[in-house]
Amino acid sequence: MRVLVLMAALASASAFSVAPMGLTTPAKAALSFKSARSARAGAAVAPKMMESGFVPDMGRRNLMNALLLGSIAGPILVLPAVLISFLTPAKAGGGGGGTVAKDALGNEVKIADWLAAHPAGDRKLVQGLKGDATYLITKEDGKLESFGVNAVCTHLGCVVPWNKASNKFMCPCHGSQYDKNGMVVRGPAPLSLALAKLADQDGLAVFTAWTEKDFRTGLAPWWKA
Repeated sequence: MRVLVLMAALASASAFSVAPMGLTTPAKAALSFKSARSARAGAAVAPKMMESGFVPDMGRRNLMNALLLGSIAGPILVLPAVLISFLTPAKAGGGGGGTVAKDALGNEVKIADWLAAHPAGDRKLVQGLKGDATYLITKEDGKLESFGVNAVCTHLGCVVPWNKASNKFMCPCHGSQYDKNGMVVRGPAPLSLALAKLADQDGLAVFTAWTEKDFRTGLAPWWKA
């Protein structure tokens, strides 16, 4: 009888015994599988994030910043020099000083060559004092007049062309007219065209400021020397 009771007790104890540590329960297996799958997904996504969110190191960033700054600063530094060169009046020249006249191509006007190409009665523009458009006038004797006529209209600053048929300077903007020497003969321009002295210095046509009375009107010059 005692033997039967002992065997029954042993059977009951074995039914409630704890499973060995080495064995895996279904819940633990599912959790382990889920963690492994998450790890694989993270490994697959990680390279893409690195590609799209790449951040260069400090050396590369400094180089990129330097290149960007150079591309911006270069034109800004060059622009003032270009503007100064463009706005600077024709250079002074000749033994007695003054401004050497320049033709449409920017070449210094050599009087002999100019007269060979511009016959008597011709009036053609050159660059004069302060860079203003100025007429050189070929006289009937084949020489240049001792003055140049500034082509800037005294009304609103248009460049006044020479009208050979009318023997006048005629402004196309508002109808002002000037005689063959630039004296105003019709408004709305209030004043005659400015004058500049012209001289031959070492074969070059050289302008200087006109400071004497205006021979056309007998008045002091209205323009600044």
